[in-house]
Amino acid sequence: MSAVEANTQSAQYVDFWNEILVPKFIKYKHILVGGLTHHSEAIFPSLPVKEGDRVLDIGCGFGDTAIKLARRVGQSGSVVGQDCCEAFLEYGRKDAAKLGVQNVSFVYGDALLDHFEPEYDFVFSRFGTMFFANPVAGLRNMRKALKPGGIMTHIVWRTRNDNPWLSMAKDVVLKFLPPPGEDALTCGPGPFSMADEATVSKMMEIAGYRDVTFKRVDAPVLVGKTVEDAVNFQLAIGPAGEVFREAGKDAEAKRGQIEAALAEAINSQKKDADGIVMDSSSWVISGKNPA
Repeated sequence: MSAVEANTQSAQYVDFWNEILVPKFIKYKHILVGGLTHHSEAIFPSLPVKEGDRVLDIGCGFGDTAIKLARRVGQSGSVVGQDCCEAFLEYGRKDAAKLGVQNVSFVYGDALLDHFEPEYDFVFSRFGTMFFANPVAGLRNMRKALKPGGIMTHIVWRTRNDNPWLSMAKDVVLKFLPPPGEDALTCGPGPFSMADEATVSKMMEIAGYRDVTFKRVDAPVLVGKTVEDAVNFQLAIGPAGEVFREAGKDAEAKRGQIEAALAEAINSQKKDADGIVMDSSSWVISGKNPA
């Protein structure tokens, strides 16, 4: 894929996020932010961030990770959260103000296309790099934001088999509907596009990183407060949501059957005080910008 083609495709992905996904993500913010709490808590203590660092958070979404990082670096440090969805950034700004976190700012941008100066000690992305139209170019651009010797860490989902919270619902929906066609509208390569360690290692190497490491993290994720909440979430967002959306009228005609089948599958999952939880697994991938 040429640079021009990648840039055009990236713009299409950004449009899709803003026009189709943003309203759905806002509706299910309680799952997308609160649902990943167990995962974040398992990951954050080990991040190589210290007081006084300058940090860039790529694809920061609603801003929860950027605010958490801002607390880690303290008032002598600073954090910039970047995302291609302005509506998400507004939540980050409001939450930071409400919490009195003054060393974080939120900016609109596309990490694949924006120009970064090498001014950051640490660059971070949680579940964002999987959607780059050109992963190597995006990873390289993130490296260019690092000072010599700086570290980039991105978190991506492992294989679909390791993440039943995403794959199970799609398997159920595919019993009723056809898979999306090649011309389906999409938000990018998808949640499992960086699951293969060897492939991503090569991407990181080509992008210029050294001392690349992979750490597996297994943690539960909240998929809904109730069975109904979880069913609606799966049909709105993620692999199952894509199948349902692309099937159009056929999906709506079979909605009752699909919802019933999903409810049965989800009701058999584990439950805790917050709601329904399922297993998930990610890679925490880090690389250093050569000094």
